[in-house]
Amino acid sequence: MVAIITPFNNDGSINEDKLKELIDWHIESGTDVIVPCGTTGESATMTHDEHKQVVKLTINHVNKRVPVLAGAGSNCTREAVELTQFAKDAGADGVLSITPYYNNPMPEGMFQHFKAINEVGIPIIAYNVPGRTGKNMPAETTIRLANELENVVGVKEASGDINQFMEIVANTPNDFAVLSGEDALVFPMMALGGAGSISVVANEVPNQFSRMIHACQEGNWEEARTIHYKLLPLMNHNFIETNPIPVKTALGLMGKIEPHMRLPLTPMADNTLNTLKDTLTKLNLI
Repeated sequence: MVAIITPFNNDGSINEDKLKELIDWHIESGTDVIVPCGTTGESATMTHDEHKQVVKLTINHVNKRVPVLAGAGSNCTREAVELTQFAKDAGADGVLSITPYYNNPMPEGMFQHFKAINEVGIPIIAYNVPGRTGKNMPAETTIRLANELENVVGVKEASGDINQFMEIVANTPNDFAVLSGEDALVFPMMALGGAGSISVVANEVPNQFSRMIHACQEGNWEEARTIHYKLLPLMNHNFIETNPIPVKTALGLMGKIEPHMRLPLTPMADNTLNTLKDTLTKLNLI
């Protein structure tokens, strides 16, 4: 699954034509699911109208060729429910819903947040990313979501804690999708029972990353390991500055978009830009 970037025009408006081109490229390259309006899509700087614009455009342009998992999270439970209802009405196949940030809720608050979203009646992937939210969702809470809320069908686990990941895999139903939220850990996490990934690096190398995921699913660990180590420098350098600064810059260098970002994100510094260029050159992407 690709956490797809949102292309902007020079004036900061959404570049719908480029977004459509990226969607087509991903589907042609083997990406299984398109995920608009996540962190990598700069959802934090979108108005609700813009958020809905991107979700609706993605659903319409994908036109059921692959599933669409729409970002629909908020630190306000009421807003998260409203965005989830919009995604359902627009025809999304599911939603990606981040744990509440800034509010600093207790585990019970996290559970009640997802319980309210559960009532909308659409498949939900919970998203645990403490590096962004400032609060880890404990494994016990994720396990409770999996066992008590019928519409919470998976988790994007980006805590970076392998033990937490294993605890979730070991104590949730077999059809509960435990997804890696950190590209550099996808290979080991799939070896431990993970179902796949919602990925940043798939923006740049959709075909290769998709092949790695499918090789893992097929038990072809040698092929998957080879791709993992080939892509590992890019996986790491996508976070040499705040995501999605490097990945949008890379797509600009590759000629896919004009790499415009919204403040407070800014263009890359010279030293990190040179590192990224070197990595892209070695992978024959530029």
